[in-house]
Amino acid sequence: MRSVTYSMNVSLDGYIVGPDGGLDWTPPDEEVFRFVTDEVRELGVYLLGRRLYETMLYWETADQDPSLDDSRLEWAAIWKALPKVVFSTTLSAVQGNARLASGGLAEEIERWRAEPAVGDIAIGGATLAAEAAASGLIDEYRARVHPVLVGGGVPFFPRRERRVDLELVETRTFNSGIVYLRHRVAR
Repeated sequence: MRSVTYSMNVSLDGYIVGPDGGLDWTPPDEEVFRFVTDEVRELGVYLLGRRLYETMLYWETADQDPSLDDSRLEWAAIWKALPKVVFSTTLSAVQGNARLASGGLAEEIERWRAEPAVGDIAIGGATLAAEAAASGLIDEYRARVHPVLVGGGVPFFPRRERRVDLELVETRTFNSGIVYLRHRVAR
């Protein structure tokens, strides 16, 4: 069965976006960028909320940017081809290889798990991930922990009154000081 993964950059104090909405602490170096590209290459679909969808829209046309290097062009091609499902109550249309969700999150995940396709189901965005976590739908948490304290903002982990036991599956420390932690939900 296809796993549901939640993978994001996170500050050491647990935030994916700083208190001012800034992400200036998250640009990856080439080593981390390659790692994330390889991770996304293994996905079958990406489920995301409106804010993350709008942030990632740049990559739908990035291949037209003559200043991009080969690794960014490769990322753009992978992202552009990846099927995406956008959860939004305010958008009436989406671009590229994306569609608006026709049902709830649990229904979408069930639909994608039932398909005989290859690749994990990724969830992006804190709000959507919090909903998935509250329903016990996340199989793996993958955090790229940046060596910075941002002091507040949008938390990586949902604030729920529910314990979730995890098993450490993989770790990696990058030359930049970013630490990758991959945990599987213990079931």
